[in-house]
Amino acid sequence: MSTGLIIAIIVIAVILIGLFAFVMPRMRARAAERARQRELERQRQAAATESRQQAQARNERAELAERQARIAEQEAVQARAQARVHEERAELHERGLADHELTGDGATSEDSTRATGPMADRDEFPDRERIGTRDGNAVPEGEAARTGTTDRQE
Repeated sequence: MSTGLIIAIIVIAVILIGLFAFVMPRMRARAAERARQRELERQRQAAATESRQQAQARNERAELAERQARIAEQEAVQARAQARVHEERAELHERGLADHELTGDGATSEDSTRATGPMADRDEFPDRERIGTRDGNAVPEGEAARTGTTDRQE
């Protein structure tokens, strides 16, 4: 073989060794960096998924709490309404308008009050104020109901 061919082979071998010596570590470093990036991306996805699941669970708990609060509010409204009913019933008893409930009579309070009650000859609602009309004349509320007159002017 000729000397030029041997020198060419040696030069090619040195270049290949240099490539392996310098390029291979860099390629390995790049591959390792890509692997780290993939692992970091996987961890990000896992963290995002976990955060979304926690957010969804908290939203569900919040919705449940809101529903329970609405139910509690409705129950409070019902309790207030029942309290008002009992207050009204107590007021009727105080005025003597619900004696039929105490005595067990079958007559309604209107029948017993109008026919035999102590207020049979008085207005039906003595504690009510007089209602003023547009022209300034005042008519008792019970009087307007008995006579069929109305306060409207057309």
